Amino acid sequence: MNVTRGFTGRTRGHDPGLPPGQYDAGEDWPVLSAEVTPELTPADWSFRVDGLVERPRSWDWEQAHALPVSEYRGDIHCVTSWSKFGVRFGGVSLDAFFNVVRPHVSATHAVAYSHTGYTTNLPLADLTGGRAWIAFEYEGKPLDPEHGGPARLLVPHLYFWKSAKWIAGIRLLDHDEPGFWEQNGYHARGNPWEEQRYSGD
Repeated sequence: MNVTRGFTGRTRGHDPGLPPGQYDAGEDWPVLSAEVTPELTPADWSFRVDGLVERPRSWDWEQAHALPVSEYRGDIHCVTSWSKFGVRFGGVSLDAFFNVVRPHVSATHAVAYSHTGYTTNLPLADLTGGRAWIAFEYEGKPLDPEHGGPARLLVPHLYFWKSAKWIAGIRLLDHDEPGFWEQNGYHARGNPWEEQRYSGD
C-alpha cells in the first residue's frame, strides 16, 4: 500500500459529524493505494456497467460527461481513521448510468473494478438513490491521478476503500463477491458509523 502523510490530525472531540475512531485530517488528504498510480488519461478512460442488467453498456469520457452533472458536498471517511469535512466532488450520479442499463430485479450486489485490476464489493442499495457517483472533479478541479483521476467511484457514506480509484466498471450480481481488501480481512460493507473496519467487526 502506498501511503502519504496525514495520519495524525486534530480530533473534533464529541463532534457528531465524526464517526467513532476517526480524526479530522484538516487540509490534508492522505494518499493510500493498493497499487501504483497508473498513467491513465481521459482519452484512455472508459466505464462499463454489466452483469445482471438489461442493456450492458460502456461509456467513453465524452459519453459519460454527456450525462446529467451531479455533485456531492459532504464528508469522507477512511478506514485508516482520517476524515475530511466539507469536501466537494463533481461527476455523474450512478443512478444516471443505471437508468440506461436497467438492473434486473435479481441484482442485489455489485463488484466495482478499476483499470488497474483492483476490486471492491458493495450492496447495490449503497450505489443507488443518490448515494454514489462517478467523480471527475474535486473542489472544482480535475481529480488528481493519485486520488483516482481521471475518474473514481465515490460512495461517501462508506469507508473510502469502497470508492474505487481509476474506476473501469461495475458488475451487478445476485450474490456478494468479496473484492481485494475484503479477501484480505476487511469488512464486507464498511459503514464508518458502525466501525465496520475488519471482518468480524
